[in-house]
Amino acid sequence: MTLAAIEVEAVLLGLKVGFLILLYLFIWRIVRTVARDVRLPQESFVLAPQQAAAAGLGPRARTGSLVVLSSPALKVDSERTLDSAPVTLGRSSDNDMELGDDEFASAHHARVEPRRDGVWVEDVGSTNGTFVNGMKLDGPRKLTPGDVIRVGETDLRFEA
Repeated sequence: MTLAAIEVEAVLLGLKVGFLILLYLFIWRIVRTVARDVRLPQESFVLAPQQAAAAGLGPRARTGSLVVLSSPALKVDSERTLDSAPVTLGRSSDNDMELGDDEFASAHHARVEPRRDGVWVEDVGSTNGTFVNGMKLDGPRKLTPGDVIRVGETDLRFEA
């Protein structure tokens, strides 16, 4: 063998050893990171029912009801229980409370929406407006027990 061939083999051996050292360092670093992640407590995205209720994330209980005081479309003294879903009112058949015979109600008149901070009512662009206790709404309004909502010729009382 010549001297040049021996030098090339020595350089290649050095490169192999260097590569193996880098490879072992890389694997050691991965094992150390994984071990640290396993030791640390992990946050769970799944909550126990008690934790969900404490955070206000559980199923909502009954939040109140709407009682019909007078209406050309609904039976007087009938009651609509409110839960977590918004209730829409209007003449159109796709509303939750259909006021088909109420000529002064719009197709999509108002929305009553239970939220975490209470039950809110909002006019959704009706022609004649939505009234609470005789005052026309100009934006969303939080309802209190006993409030009377007027949609067209229909009067509803909110009860908690």
